[in-house]
Amino acid sequence: MPLPLQRQICFTLYATSMAVGRTYKPMLDELGVTYPQYLVLCTLGEGGDMTIGAIARRLGLEPSTITPLVKRLEVAGLVSRHRGQSDERQVHTTLTDQGRATLSRCSCLGESLIERSGMTLDQLDHLNEQIQRLRQALDPSAR
Repeated sequence: MPLPLQRQICFTLYATSMAVGRTYKPMLDELGVTYPQYLVLCTLGEGGDMTIGAIARRLGLEPSTITPLVKRLEVAGLVSRHRGQSDERQVHTTLTDQGRATLSRCSCLGESLIERSGMTLDQLDHLNEQIQRLRQALDPSAR
């Protein structure tokens, strides 16, 4: 018989991820973006001009998942896309000024999480590092 759900880390991580999503949702709704779109904006904020493939690798997703997200962000005026000059198969994506402004307004998400968690920033950073080590141990491509 499997362990009770409360003792299974897979369930704890899943349920926590869902709770974080519910915490972020009202603020993301106000900004007009979904959580996956927010992740794309964050990725572009970190990396600048990136191909669809690079965004997908960074987020551990398939390019076919990223493409519709980027297209919707482009329609919203948050990103721009252009074909690579040396390889037209590659689609490069960059934040627009509006996208950078939206991303800067997303800083309240982390503040909200800290406040609602009842944990300090140092405690959350330590927890995040532990979870990252677990992910890297389970998925070597996440390094």
